[in-house]
Amino acid sequence: MAAGKSKKAGKDASADSEAGTANADAKAGGGMLGIALLAVGALASSFATVFFLTPATVPEAPVCETTESAISTEAAVRENQSYVELRDILITIGSAPATRYLKMKVAIISDSGDVLAVQDAEPVLIDAFTNYLRSVELSDFENPGFYSHMRDQLDRRSQLVLGGGVSDGVLITEFLLR
Repeated sequence: MAAGKSKKAGKDASADSEAGTANADAKAGGGMLGIALLAVGALASSFATVFFLTPATVPEAPVCETTESAISTEAAVRENQSYVELRDILITIGSAPATRYLKMKVAIISDSGDVLAVQDAEPVLIDAFTNYLRSVELSDFENPGFYSHMRDQLDRRSQLVLGGGVSDGVLITEFLLR
């Protein structure tokens, strides 16, 4: 009987080894199939998420109604306005050796009756503008938003020198940074 049991045990061992080989073959083929099923499942869930969670219609954007214009509709040029051009302003820029230069030409906007007052104050205006421009760093000129700030600063200085009733603004007619 012992011999029968060993034969039976031998048959069971050989059956188990054949089953293990078949399972290994099934797992190798099933692994590729499993990856494909996983990819299909991921695509389906992604599509379902986008399809079901996206609103059916896009909400309309609110319409901006303009009741009044924020921009003044007055003409910038008035009848009795004059433009007094000052002589060229030439200064060095930065604290390094004189390698960068700024050449600028400025015109003062004033009433026609105040032209003589602007011409008489030209040296004082150029001094005020030069003192401001010397304080400006080279990096400021590289910023595009700086130029409107610079015009405002020059206008402020012209109003300090000439008075608020004489100077109506400053125009930069020539600008060269070299």
